[in-house]
Amino acid sequence: MSSDMPDRASSVALLESWVENEGLRKHMLGVEAVVRHYARMHGEDEDVWGTAGLLHDLDWEKYPDEHPKRALAELKDLGYPAAVLRAIAAHAPERSGVEPEALLDKVLFACDELSGLVYACCLVRPTGIDDLAPKSVTKKLKDKAFAAGVNRDDVARGVELLGLERSEHIQNVIDGMRSIAEVLGVRAQDRP
Repeated sequence: MSSDMPDRASSVALLESWVENEGLRKHMLGVEAVVRHYARMHGEDEDVWGTAGLLHDLDWEKYPDEHPKRALAELKDLGYPAAVLRAIAAHAPERSGVEPEALLDKVLFACDELSGLVYACCLVRPTGIDDLAPKSVTKKLKDKAFAAGVNRDDVARGVELLGLERSEHIQNVIDGMRSIAEVLGVRAQDRP
């Protein structure tokens, strides 16, 4: 971990102080898990990458019109590293003017919307994430009425940014989210 970066417990406390909505909290935890998965795949610093995923929507609930600028100012003041700040800015290029260029930027951008779609898929399946396959997610991706808030263009751009086959990226997102499935409540045995 970057020596000057606040630890995960501090980042989670920050998230909990800014974000009340449980669904948004789960989204942020899910994106963190997926970005950490990609960090492991690429031999990158899991803590730095995971922190960008965890805090990427910090100001979305309280300051949606200023997102992500309000969060970036807070995180800069708290001493978060430039890589985290840049990735958070680049996950919303239309708002920040920062395009995803570094690998972390691209991964965060690519995982944000898709993780929301994967989560929604888990919620409508009796088996949750347990046996979720890319084919099922792709089918829901084509159904624009399903999880209508998911920006399909951003999903496509994310796949393009990573240079992966769509099904491979979807599988990576599923694998990352499986690592915290109990927290997200998307395993069959954890569901009502």
